[in-house]
Amino acid sequence: MGKVLSRMKKWVAAGVMIAVAVAAPAQTDPEYRAEIGVGAGLVSYQGDFNGSIAKNMQPGGGLVAKYRFNPRMALGLNVTYGKLKGSSADVSTWYPEFQDSVLSFSNTVVDAGLRFEYNFWPYGTGREYFGARRFTPFIAIGLGLTYAKADGSVITGNLPIGAGLKYKVGARLNLALEWTMHFSLSDKLDGTDDPYGIESSGIFKNTDSYSILQLSLTYDIWAKCKTCHNDRF
Repeated sequence: MGKVLSRMKKWVAAGVMIAVAVAAPAQTDPEYRAEIGVGAGLVSYQGDFNGSIAKNMQPGGGLVAKYRFNPRMALGLNVTYGKLKGSSADVSTWYPEFQDSVLSFSNTVVDAGLRFEYNFWPYGTGREYFGARRFTPFIAIGLGLTYAKADGSVITGNLPIGAGLKYKVGARLNLALEWTMHFSLSDKLDGTDDPYGIESSGIFKNTDSYSILQLSLTYDIWAKCKTCHNDRF
């Protein structure tokens, strides 16, 4: 009986040592507070001269940076360069000013936005955050600034609202696909103000908008802690 108990103690001790050895890498892997990278995609104008999101899409790209509060929430900064393209020939609406002529434009646009992101599932590799997943859908909302080079320069604010998917490609690499609608406060992004010829009021009434479909790749930076994990979610 004594020999059996002795062997059982050795097995238990061996099992504890194996468990500690397996858990050790997870406890020493650092967590990261932020990520930076680049994005590329398509920019689409929606306004008086284009009612379809899929029409006249133009290539665009920019920089992406994010600060993580925890595995579910982050603050993101996006700067995107692209073009807004459209034509009065693309719509069936009758405009008094363009009944005898066609207006076409291809205007440069720069968007800089700060937004709050919420992940539906805790995001991470599972080694950084207990129970986290490599894949999660997310939503985003924030405030932005738009610069458009039309007939002169236009600088205005915008409200970005979007959704997307995140996937952790590697321990420090993140891939995200997102679609964001930007509701601007100006009706001059296409170079024309109020083609209906009717006065109107309201913060987003008769204003131009644009959407950005973007694929981004970011790299984790700013190690948080190499020996402790105190996030709770």
